[in-house]
Amino acid sequence: MVNFKNTTFVKSVAQIDDKPRQLSKEIVFLGRSNVGKSSLINALTNNASLAKTSSKPGLTKLLNYFNVDQTFYLVDAPGYGYASGGVDLDALFAKLMNAYFLNNKELKGALLLIDSRRETNEMDKMMIDFLFHQNIPFLIVATKIDKTNQKERHLIAKHLSQIGIEQQAIKFVSSFDKQNINQLQKDIVSLINA
Repeated sequence: MVNFKNTTFVKSVAQIDDKPRQLSKEIVFLGRSNVGKSSLINALTNNASLAKTSSKPGLTKLLNYFNVDQTFYLVDAPGYGYASGGVDLDALFAKLMNAYFLNNKELKGALLLIDSRRETNEMDKMMIDFLFHQNIPFLIVATKIDKTNQKERHLIAKHLSQIGIEQQAIKFVSSFDKQNINQLQKDIVSLINA
């Protein structure tokens, strides 16, 4: 079993040519700028200070590589959507991520994070369509479930099923109280080993 506690930050890159090459597998984290990617990385690794979190959306503007137990890289991608300070995150995301996805043989899967309190937006749907069309295995990770009830979670699952997402591909988690974090670790390992 992969020891997620044995995770270290490797480097941040602005261009895909600069990415680390020691490991041959990657899982990328995708989602809106305020969906909680950094918090989820910290919860998965049980290290509250590993990935920088901020109350200001749009802090991540580079690809951040984390070495998970000498087994694979977890890649924290820039968020899309709103950022404080007038940064056009969508343009930044498109430029960097187009290069990232192009001929990336190390990419084994993606986690697309959505906020369980909110409807999926157009960028979320475009990302889902892109992952489907590129045949990239992915899971939908509904974050912040500690702030939702069972009915709200059911509505999210129903909405996602209407756009082609099967129930077993939706993972409900909370970085705050660690709900379902252990199961998500197993799901990530399954993606890596598929």
